[in-house]
Amino acid sequence: MTGGKETTFRAFTSQQGSDYAQYRHDYHPRLYNAVIDHHKATGGQFDALLDVGCGPGIAVRSLAPLFEYATAIDPSAGMIESALAIDNPSAKSGPIRFAVSSAEFLGADLSPPIPDASIDLLTAATAAHWFDMSKFWPRAAEVVKPGGTVAIWCAVGICISPTTANHERVQAAIDNFDVLLEDYIVAGNRISRSEYVDLPLPWTVEPPVSEFDRDSFVRKEWGQREGLEPGEEFYNVTTAGLGMLEKVMGTSSPVIRWREANPEKAGTEEDVVKMTRREIEEAFRDAGVEKGKEDLRAGVKGVLLLAKRK
Repeated sequence: MTGGKETTFRAFTSQQGSDYAQYRHDYHPRLYNAVIDHHKATGGQFDALLDVGCGPGIAVRSLAPLFEYATAIDPSAGMIESALAIDNPSAKSGPIRFAVSSAEFLGADLSPPIPDASIDLLTAATAAHWFDMSKFWPRAAEVVKPGGTVAIWCAVGICISPTTANHERVQAAIDNFDVLLEDYIVAGNRISRSEYVDLPLPWTVEPPVSEFDRDSFVRKEWGQREGLEPGEEFYNVTTAGLGMLEKVMGTSSPVIRWREANPEKAGTEEDVVKMTRREIEEAFRDAGVEKGKEDLRAGVKGVLLLAKRK
């Protein structure tokens, strides 16, 4: 088991899914290129793509045009409804198929089901920490073709750029946000925030899934340390105003749980996101930045895992 059965996003309404689609950013071309270049260089084909835990379809929209067919699944009907309401680019041979199914079934419960040995690239973008990996990996071994790739990635923290005014205080406010939400951070959140170090892999689940090649496994990291991919090249955005930051923060599962537990404070000046925004605003004011001209520049810490099907 990984983070336990996720309940927050599974219960999303179509409106919440729409908000998620609007305020969560797409990933940087450099991240997508890292996935595609590895897949191609290791003999992967480009017939069928499967995106798991797709949400409103952020990642699958960017990758689908490279494949003949694309399927995107999510356990939340609200997320799938929001994905279907958005104009989507098609795969080469037809529209993206969006459907309600979980990472543990990988479309076995659909009609028609996803056939065994039919998927060239299986992706999971900011989702795998909610999967039951002991069930995901055996099912992935069934649906992914020999020579296919499983690509799993996640952002694990905001890194405020030194070019942001009073960046150390702004970073401190961002870090304190997690402290305020401590009681609403669950196992899945902790797995993502530990940079997927504890995410079960095919050779660490019980029983091990021997169909994946441990020797060719790749882990890539994004961040600010020397030797890492630039943290500004994980998401396809590097600057944001405080209004957008507030909206993005509001889509996180700990915030959603906090607001459900504190309905009388949600959306008021006592809202946990509002309090963090005020801390950041105060840091900008003390640096002489005028209201409305706050230029928040940031990257993220992120991780990409690439496993090959033998």
